[in-house]
Amino acid sequence: MGNIFTDSVVNKKQNVILVGIITRERDERECEICLDELERLADTAGGKCVCRLTQARENPDCKTYIGSGKLIELKQLCRKLSADAVIFDDELTPSQIRNLENELCGDEDSEGEELEVTVIDRTMLILDIFALHAQSGEGKIQVELAQLRYTIPRLSGKGGMLSRLGGGIGTRGPGESKLESDRRHLHRRITALEEQLRELEKNRNVKQGARERSGIKKVAIAGYTNAGKSTLLNLMTGAGVLSEDKLFATLDPTTRKYSLPCGLDILLTDTVGFIRNLPHHLIRAFRSTLDEVKFADIILVIVDASDPQCERQLEVTHKLLWDLGASEKRIIYVLNKCDIAGEISLSLSTCPDNAALISAKTGEGIDTLISLLEDAVTDGKTLEVFFIPQKDSRVLNELYKDAVVSDVEYTASGTIVRAIADNKTKGRLRQYIIGNGKDCYGEEE
Repeated sequence: MGNIFTDSVVNKKQNVILVGIITRERDERECEICLDELERLADTAGGKCVCRLTQARENPDCKTYIGSGKLIELKQLCRKLSADAVIFDDELTPSQIRNLENELCGDEDSEGEELEVTVIDRTMLILDIFALHAQSGEGKIQVELAQLRYTIPRLSGKGGMLSRLGGGIGTRGPGESKLESDRRHLHRRITALEEQLRELEKNRNVKQGARERSGIKKVAIAGYTNAGKSTLLNLMTGAGVLSEDKLFATLDPTTRKYSLPCGLDILLTDTVGFIRNLPHHLIRAFRSTLDEVKFADIILVIVDASDPQCERQLEVTHKLLWDLGASEKRIIYVLNKCDIAGEISLSLSTCPDNAALISAKTGEGIDTLISLLEDAVTDGKTLEVFFIPQKDSRVLNELYKDAVVSDVEYTASGTIVRAIADNKTKGRLRQYIIGNGKDCYGEEE
């Protein structure tokens, strides 16, 4: 499935018309907010919004999504504005796509040429952006798999070339219809891709097990798309991840090690962004990628505090964390883009006290975030100094196993060890503690 906005003129943005409906559940203001987001998605995919069309109705029309009168108006707009595509802010059924294409195509545009309009729904648009931004082999497989699963029930809406050969007297024969042949081919391809993903998942589980055994805390950076997750990872670790002011600029998870001031190392993972109305089959296709959030010890929920819809976006993030089974994880809230947020960030009433107001672009407030991270990672652990007599050398092995050893000094009478230990380890080895690590460091400094 190539880019739905492919044009013969390189880098030329294609003209698109956005369509949404106003219902009891979604009033006019909410509809405009959704279309604003749809326009940003279209821009990311290479489209230029030339017009918006909305209709107030109880439910979408089962045949053409919008009513017959609005469909005539849409057809006139396509002809007048030379639209290349019409994007609907919903997921369309195969019959709706087929009916809309039949109605919108065939007439002449303003320049006298035959009108060819592509009908795109929200899911198709998101999948197209995913295809543009997938970099890793696994990411590309996940995108292709999601596209194929979406395409199969819609094959009959792809035009006459995929229609059945015919039926009745004089049309029967041993051959298989083009539609059925394509469908069988796609099913085989899906089976092959699923097998590849299972193999990749095995490799990931091996890496996941190694991380578990290392004892290093795993921190996932999650949040709405374009909230600044990749920029934050780049700021803290110098990861060099692509960071653009576009939706879904990052699709493949990236993990980097970061050393906290207390001496502990953590693994920071940048994850794919969330978005409202993300279809469940997309969540299923990218389950292995989203599991980075599920298996994390701590989640940094990052919010674009400059966006007027930041509270709504935070609600979407909370819902998706719940769907992924990660809502009970320890969460630190990061209110990003404070350099341009003004007073908007102060309205985030749903955030608790463990929130840091930062700018991942300028570095402002990053010390507060690191302090919150350190508190969450240590969680009762403190830096202590242990003296282990030579006769009790086994204790050193226990410290290496159950604590984070930062420094070892051998003397004639025994071993001095500085280590970050939890309450359980400190209680079991309290007879060997000779001082507080921070105090000792302070005296040395």
